[in-house]
Amino acid sequence: MGATSAILAGCAIMSIAMGARQSFGLYLESLAQGFGHSLGLIAFAIALHNLAWGFAQPFAGAAADRLGPAPVVAVGAVLYALGLALVALSDTTTALLVGMGVLVGMGVSCTTFGVVMASLGRVVAPEQRSMAMGLASAGGSLGQALFVPLAQGVNNHSGVTASLLTLATCLLLAAPLGILLGRAPAAAVAAEPDMTWRSAVRQAMVHRSFRLLTLGFFTCGFQLAFIGTHLPAYLTLCGMPSGSGAMALAVIGLFNMLGSWACGWLGGRLPQQQVLGWLYLLRGGVILLFFLAPKNGPVLFAFAAAMGLMWLGTVPLTSALVARLFGVRHLGMLFGLCFLSHQLGSFAGSWSGGLVFDLTGSYGLVWIATALAGFVAAALHFPIDARPSQTVSVTAAAPAP
Repeated sequence: MGATSAILAGCAIMSIAMGARQSFGLYLESLAQGFGHSLGLIAFAIALHNLAWGFAQPFAGAAADRLGPAPVVAVGAVLYALGLALVALSDTTTALLVGMGVLVGMGVSCTTFGVVMASLGRVVAPEQRSMAMGLASAGGSLGQALFVPLAQGVNNHSGVTASLLTLATCLLLAAPLGILLGRAPAAAVAAEPDMTWRSAVRQAMVHRSFRLLTLGFFTCGFQLAFIGTHLPAYLTLCGMPSGSGAMALAVIGLFNMLGSWACGWLGGRLPQQQVLGWLYLLRGGVILLFFLAPKNGPVLFAFAAAMGLMWLGTVPLTSALVARLFGVRHLGMLFGLCFLSHQLGSFAGSWSGGLVFDLTGSYGLVWIATALAGFVAAALHFPIDARPSQTVSVTAAAPAP
């Protein structure tokens, strides 16, 4: 299977899976009013799916490493659709937590970064790896731009049940696309040592740069989950018109198509850890400025556009850096371990927003914490040493930037 068709398939899978996921924040008020759930419970369910996603990701990545992406994507798409359908058709707390929390989390782990990025990392040449991952990440942003307005429109016209079932149907359409991701050519891993997954994990856990990368990735999850989940409700509290949240999330998706591509392009030409450090630093500043600024249409558009340029750009850079450090033989699993930290941050960002609001009636403390986290992540990334591990052949790593 050619690299071009694999990249296009990765873009399509990411578009559907991430587009549906980025719509969840639109359902906070609808689920609360129509199903009787509290805001804190809904936020916890969304946070739980991030946690389930994180813990499932190393296993989904390892399965794709061993079996190829096709069966993993197919199973994940079905689980994802079942989770959304369960939430749509039942108003019980159990359905919300199992559907939105567990099944959706497991489904997302099989249909997004850890499987798609790792598969592309093995199919394309090392010098094209960062760019290919950036294009797939941009596909997720295209889905955000397309699916958020779709979910909002169906929700407004026909209700939350119809909207969630529409997203579930779209997920089922993505199930067979994993076939097009292909399998890694033998040459992609032949130059690397034939170590077991246990040895690969031990190697990563003692590697200082991997630990710094993993700790910094927590911030990305925290920032994106808080903003994606709570921005619509926050804008309503600020007196912004109805639909402002959907518009902002769609703008984020549109601008991140450019941002993800640009980060992938920069990652192929500059030290990836330095690009990540500046990205986190800029994110923290933009978030702080938005919190302090008056809330109106131009300010919201500027914030959404700026965040969009930096939204998913961390993912191709981080996954390409893991591949550079340790090769591609166990890339899905090792990126999954790193991504677990991201999802712990996502859990904290989603849940803390609802929890702090329930306790204080304001999102202010979480906005400040979200900005400060960006500055901490920048400080963690700048010292990373991106030289390949000694057990990885130099023929398996991209040329030094």
